Amino acid sequence: MQIDTPDGPVNATVPQIVSASRATDIPAFHSDWFFYRLAEGYCVRYNPFSGKKSYISFEKIKAVVFWTKNPAPMLDRVAELDRFGFCYYFQFTLNDYERERFEPNVPPLENRIETFRRLSREIGPERMVWRFDPIILSAELSGDTVLSRIKRIGNALAGYTQKLIISFADIEIYPKVRNNLQSLSTTCREPTGTEMTDMAGQIGDAARDWGITVASCCASTDLTRFGIERSRCVDPDLLLRLCRDETLYGFLTGFSGSRDLLGESCLNYRALKDKGQRKSCGCVWSKDVGQYNTCPHYCVYCYANRSKTTVERNAASFSATSEAILAENR
Repeated sequence: MQIDTPDGPVNATVPQIVSASRATDIPAFHSDWFFYRLAEGYCVRYNPFSGKKSYISFEKIKAVVFWTKNPAPMLDRVAELDRFGFCYYFQFTLNDYERERFEPNVPPLENRIETFRRLSREIGPERMVWRFDPIILSAELSGDTVLSRIKRIGNALAGYTQKLIISFADIEIYPKVRNNLQSLSTTCREPTGTEMTDMAGQIGDAARDWGITVASCCASTDLTRFGIERSRCVDPDLLLRLCRDETLYGFLTGFSGSRDLLGESCLNYRALKDKGQRKSCGCVWSKDVGQYNTCPHYCVYCYANRSKTTVERNAASFSATSEAILAENR
């Protein structure tokens, strides 16, 4: 559809589901930008590979999936968010790699746990998905050590979430990640298949004690025997539970009648798979509004940042029409 901008009418994508964002931490660093763009009704995004400029309209937005390691800047703006009328949930990546400094710019662990609890009390545990992502090992960081940290966080979050998503590190498929990890003094590695199943079994047992479900994001190993399903991080089932909008229901199900007539027993989302993600990804299609090279968390396993220097140049000027971002991504 066409939308009006200060530069005149332009063609824009009109998504019903927005992802905010796989490319950068919008709640942590760019929430002012996000609220401003919502009020304006559209945003601009640059393709991280081609640099091509595109427009995204928020006119028909029904749901937003937030991806974050620190939503604290949005804690006092939930009511403002609610006024836009769409449903939403947060995927809060809450890891414990403080000793290893894998996530050098995230707040201290105890602060992040308290932020998780506070936001959960504000919006409800059904809208708070805990991610431990990625599970990464090294000569100094054993599977047992990571498990003990997961269990510590899980004990602290019991009652504040209904779901945990785990992801095992994929180092080799991302050259940028591999190069970042090689610069560390420690040798990081992906868990082996045996380590994955050993850890999955213990995580599944712990999750039953916490009263939450567990899903694995793009795992190469089938973990369903441990009660761990394959994840849909942009999750149609959760969106259908949270959102009573008939238009979104029709988009997700392909059924044009009332949701009360069909129910939710024969839904099939395969036609909506997000083809822009990895083959094993189960997410339904959404439009990402974030921009690569703008996240100052500087996580060593991040695939969305080229370098610290590039982020420093871009993050402060992150905006809908930032030509600096385009230039840096070329």
